[in-house]
Amino acid sequence: MEKRLMDKNFNYSSLKLGIIGGGQLGKIMSQKAKKMGFHVTILDPTFNCPAAQVSDKHIMGGFYDKEKLEQLVQESDVTTFELEHVDTSILKELYDNGHNIHPSPYVMELIQNKYEQKKLLDEKGIPVPAYKDVKSKEDLGAFGFPVVQKAKLGGYDGQGVQVLKSQEDADTKALQTESFIEEMVDIDKELAVIVARNIEGEMKCYPVVEMLFDERVNICDSVMAPARISKEIEEKSLEICKKSIEALDGVGIFGVELFLTKSGEIQVNEIAPRPHNSGHYTVEACATSQFEQIIRAVTNLPLGSTKLISPAVMVNLLGEQGYEGEPFIDGIHDALEIPELSFHFYGKSFTKPFRKMGHITVLDDDINVALEKANKAKDILKIKGSKKV
Repeated sequence: MEKRLMDKNFNYSSLKLGIIGGGQLGKIMSQKAKKMGFHVTILDPTFNCPAAQVSDKHIMGGFYDKEKLEQLVQESDVTTFELEHVDTSILKELYDNGHNIHPSPYVMELIQNKYEQKKLLDEKGIPVPAYKDVKSKEDLGAFGFPVVQKAKLGGYDGQGVQVLKSQEDADTKALQTESFIEEMVDIDKELAVIVARNIEGEMKCYPVVEMLFDERVNICDSVMAPARISKEIEEKSLEICKKSIEALDGVGIFGVELFLTKSGEIQVNEIAPRPHNSGHYTVEACATSQFEQIIRAVTNLPLGSTKLISPAVMVNLLGEQGYEGEPFIDGIHDALEIPELSFHFYGKSFTKPFRKMGHITVLDDDINVALEKANKAKDILKIKGSKKV
């Protein structure tokens, strides 16, 4: 696929950036783009969504709305994404007609299908867990039990993943959609790396981070930067992540999720073609945040430094169980007394249990002290709602 290189003499003071998706990722991307003087238009179906609160223009429309997608791309010098669940067919037509869309719709289409994504990585010699396409009920037991079943399309934040512990589970709990299975990995740690790649192929990796999960809903709970791993594991992880993005030939920012097995192997779990939850810490802790970096990457600007300025812990603020409706932030005064804590609230108008409503990032020279401070803040800060459920 031909690469679209923007002329380096382009007048960046008048650059028009389009973002597909208006959630919290789009909001912070918009803020960074506005800092650089760019005009930002977002496409999202929700009135007053987080990104609409800070962008120049909001096109109200869905991510499979051909007319609205065309409008966004045609009004923008460059279009990028804050989510991957989007109609790639119309975007491929626009891309082939010369519009700057990064990552390309072809890369987006591949990544949307987690089975095809895994297959490509495997074919390129990148280590992944053993996997198998599910074409019949019998295929669910091909690796024995327990086994992980994953939907090919549409999964995120723990959705579209089912652990089948027995044949009975396979008979009663299996996902009723196109899927594949993966062997159950003996995980020591779940790691992640944010990788940036610009139009000219320049690539930079952020530090390897460690992700801790809320097992109730399989959502990332917190992120430690840097990860508590050996230098050897760090170097191996970075090498695998670079090869993964080269294999995709992607432009933009990518969150590469990894498994570190108890035997010391590194395997790629999956790749997100957008700013990633594991990279939120970069806003306070790195020389260039992932949100500025994607703007640089897709507009053909040099990539910024990914240097870690301070160890950091990021904690997601999820909607409390038992509440929904208009959000109320409980404990903010006490939490903000904790030194080197930054608080981010996304501006969502409705909370519900386990919805991502904000995050905090805590800095400290000692990563373990940062974790202690972050856990203290997590115990204090609660996002409740106007209605008990």
